[in-house]
Amino acid sequence: MRIMPILTALLVTLVLYGLVMERDRMMSFAVSMRPAVMTGDETETAAPAASPEAPTSDTPPEIFEGMRVMAMRSTAISVNDPVVIRGETQALREVTLKAETSGKVISEPLRRGTRVAEGDVLCRIDPGTREVALAEAQAALAEARARLPEARAMQAEAQAQLPAIEAGITEAVAAVPAAEAALAEARAGVPAAKARLDEAEARLPEAEARLAEARARVPAAEARLEEARARVPEAESRLAEAEARVPEAQARVAEAEARLEEAEINLNAAERLNENGFSARTQLASARAALESARAQIQTARAQAKGAEAGIQAARSTVQGARAGIRSAESDLESARAGVRAAQSEVQNARAGIETARSQIEGANAAVQSALSQIEGARAGGITATAQRESAAAAVESAKAGEEGALSAIQAAQAAVASAEKDIERLTIHAPFSGLLETDTAELGTLLQTQAGDACATVIQLRPIKIVGYLPETDVARVALGARAGARLIDERNVSGEVTFVSRNADPVTRTFLVELTVPNEDLSIRAGQTAEIAIEAEGATAHLLPQSALTLDDDGRLGVRTVGEGDRVAFNPVRLLRDARDGVYVTGLPEEVSVITVGQEFVTEGVKVAPTYGELGQ
Repeated sequence: MRIMPILTALLVTLVLYGLVMERDRMMSFAVSMRPAVMTGDETETAAPAASPEAPTSDTPPEIFEGMRVMAMRSTAISVNDPVVIRGETQALREVTLKAETSGKVISEPLRRGTRVAEGDVLCRIDPGTREVALAEAQAALAEARARLPEARAMQAEAQAQLPAIEAGITEAVAAVPAAEAALAEARAGVPAAKARLDEAEARLPEAEARLAEARARVPAAEARLEEARARVPEAESRLAEAEARVPEAQARVAEAEARLEEAEINLNAAERLNENGFSARTQLASARAALESARAQIQTARAQAKGAEAGIQAARSTVQGARAGIRSAESDLESARAGVRAAQSEVQNARAGIETARSQIEGANAAVQSALSQIEGARAGGITATAQRESAAAAVESAKAGEEGALSAIQAAQAAVASAEKDIERLTIHAPFSGLLETDTAELGTLLQTQAGDACATVIQLRPIKIVGYLPETDVARVALGARAGARLIDERNVSGEVTFVSRNADPVTRTFLVELTVPNEDLSIRAGQTAEIAIEAEGATAHLLPQSALTLDDDGRLGVRTVGEGDRVAFNPVRLLRDARDGVYVTGLPEEVSVITVGQEFVTEGVKVAPTYGELGQ
């Protein structure tokens, strides 16, 4: 009982294999055999050749005319070729309004579906302390503006000091030539002092000759002795005074050296802080100016010390001169009193003159040193004045920085005021465009928080409305902006509009391109999200209208039709399906005129001879 289904299945499998896989061989085998003769609508089968009942006859065998098939003659016509895709309706604009500042809602809610106009208030948020913050920002702005005139006044004051400092520099520079002239004059006195020394040395023989004459001048010598003795205390007091000025000058030198060391320490500290960005350039410039000033003070103090030493030398010279006068007077007196001692005293007086001349030479040299000190002092004054100018310039820069700081404070305060005003402005949320509320607005007392992304409401615009779809790669080049288009909605309504957007970037998954249509929706009857069949106007094409049953596949799986060619031989022509119609389908890829097999195309292959019977579409 079970063997019969198995045999039946095997038989059916063999038949299907022969019809599908070996169809060409079977058709060739059928052509090589003597088939039955078909005439008209009746078919008669020939009797078997080996039948014993068949009568013998001399009639010739019937000639094979080909497989009988039904065909139709088709001529290409020009038809519209719109791009048809499926899509859906979408709102032209949709926005969810979220709070830009946190707070509680104090406005009554609006219900979904409510129509709103552009600028309508949707939500109001409790201002809280924002008005106080605005007042504080405005007060800070006023304070910053009040500091600006003060900073500008400081800058004007610093700039006003510059002319006086420049005058001091000019004066110090002018003092240098005067000091140099004094130096030249002091140096010119040195040769005169040397000449006087030579003269004093030349008077020594003459003094010895005047020995006798000196005896007569004893009273005058005594008077000169008393006068010389009177000058000694005065010279000694001047010497003491000059010696007293030396410690003071040395103290000033020590003080100046201490200030120089302090200035060097401050400069090193300022340079390190400036390198690390902890101090301004003005502090570094002030430290450098202080260093230059300390150096100038050292030079001045040293010059004063040298002047004090020169004063001591001059005072000593005066004391020595006074004492030499005493000795000279005493010598005259002794000369007058004693003949031998008079001559010796005269010689001593001459030698005292030599000493005096030498003292004068030393005084001239001291004057030279004093003039050099004056030159150094003048130059030190120029350096000091230059340091003061740099300090004043640093003060001007500091004042400018203060002005810029005041301006920055004004800008910061203005920004704070603008921020506070903007925050208050954000308390009221308005409708950005006219449309419908898709959701209820936030309920009264709801806390809206910006970090949580709390929404006030969602507004959509449906007038007009857009219909979106996705174009395949093969059709995207046929669609242009502004092209007329229509759509059939799910409720069988037809709407029309135009193409307003064609994407230039394909979807990475589907390799399709987004297209958007804009259609009127004045009565708001079209809702967002409805399915629509979209037809977009495109360039027409030349096509054949064929019955859908005429389409077939070749061995490679290509879609096409089998046609009757020259000599009634079958040919396969690939076609491209354009679109379907009520009477069939429009296809392209065929010649202008063609004979298409409509019945029996599945039983013939390319190159097989057929006997077509022609009919019209629909027969």
